[in-house]
Amino acid sequence: MRILNVDVGTGTQDIYLYDSRVDLENGFKLVIPSPTMIVHRQLRAATQRGQAVALTGVTMGGGPSHWAARDHAKAGYAVYATPEAARTFDDDLDRVQADGMLVLSEDEIAALPDTVLRLELRDFDFAAIARAFNEFGVDLGNLDAVAVAVFDHGAAPPEVSDRQFRFDYLDEQIRARNRLSAFAFSRDNVPAAMTRLQAVVNSAHGLDAPLVVMDTAPAAVLGATLDPVVSQRPRVMIANVGNFHTLAFRLGAERQIEGVFEHHTGLLDLPKLEGLLRALADGSLQHADVFGDHGHGALIYGHDALPLGDGEFNVVVTGPRRGMFVPTEDGRRRKTGDAVLPSPVPRHPSLRPYFPAPYGDMMIAGCFGLLAAVADVLPELGEPIRASLRGAGGRGTPPWEIG
Repeated sequence: MRILNVDVGTGTQDIYLYDSRVDLENGFKLVIPSPTMIVHRQLRAATQRGQAVALTGVTMGGGPSHWAARDHAKAGYAVYATPEAARTFDDDLDRVQADGMLVLSEDEIAALPDTVLRLELRDFDFAAIARAFNEFGVDLGNLDAVAVAVFDHGAAPPEVSDRQFRFDYLDEQIRARNRLSAFAFSRDNVPAAMTRLQAVVNSAHGLDAPLVVMDTAPAAVLGATLDPVVSQRPRVMIANVGNFHTLAFRLGAERQIEGVFEHHTGLLDLPKLEGLLRALADGSLQHADVFGDHGHGALIYGHDALPLGDGEFNVVVTGPRRGMFVPTEDGRRRKTGDAVLPSPVPRHPSLRPYFPAPYGDMMIAGCFGLLAAVADVLPELGEPIRASLRGAGGRGTPPWEIG
């Protein structure tokens, strides 16, 4: 059995090819620029050339791509976009046009001169991934499934806060099915309001295998639970500190969700984040504490406090910004090549979290979480996946013995 897992973040897209015949540590993997970073670089290059740009395709992750498109327009160069591509930047197309971009129909885009650079937006490009693997002699034909994770705010109605809409969605999924895989869906069961997840489904051209899509942060947290240290803790709190969003879950028996909060990473410093984690642990965290600070919100489902004793590893932190918890000392300076840089703001964490590395690799924790979710969403594939996730090293077939 082979399953392609693709975890799409802001900085990177992390790709793992699961093969049930080999140990998980021997699975092939790629960590490459994220789609939004690729588009960002293409737009920056177009700005340098002074070339008009037309954006087509589907809704994808924004951030860097949005900033580059907005700067391109501010520099006086045309940015055209189809409605679906434009929703990458905002569901309100009037706001997109207020940023200097012109929303056109597909036919109007097609009629633009050939001198206009066409860029197709999408989070998931199976053909490109297949070509990359093929360059190293790995054929992605005959896959048993594909799983893709992206962060999705959802399309909120005009009168509803995007942040509240996102958090209401989290709450709804948890109450319906209290497990992290509740945020994973087969291609035919994606909630209509989750437009970015649906866009992944719509962009899976030529893919014959079953497709599962999932939210990125629950995928990373689910992957972190597979770390051998974390898996031994009966109750645990896991925070995924992402580039844009921080999502923390308090997990109890059978990994049921006892509490959750989500905030914007850029609005958090170490003391604030530690305060939120402590309040989530003791059950005192209120929705208004987070939403009122321009985060998404918080909910407590179980009221028995989670002890945060020294050395208990009840606090687990993963994600690209987990370095926020690495202590630094006053006056220490860092060297980068020949340059001596000022030290960052001194950090003295009061929590000493555990940094998980499931199957030896923190960077693809989300891929392992996706794989575990596939076992739930596609039960016909569940048995071999769970056997692999439980397996000890050295049991699989050596890669060189597989044709």
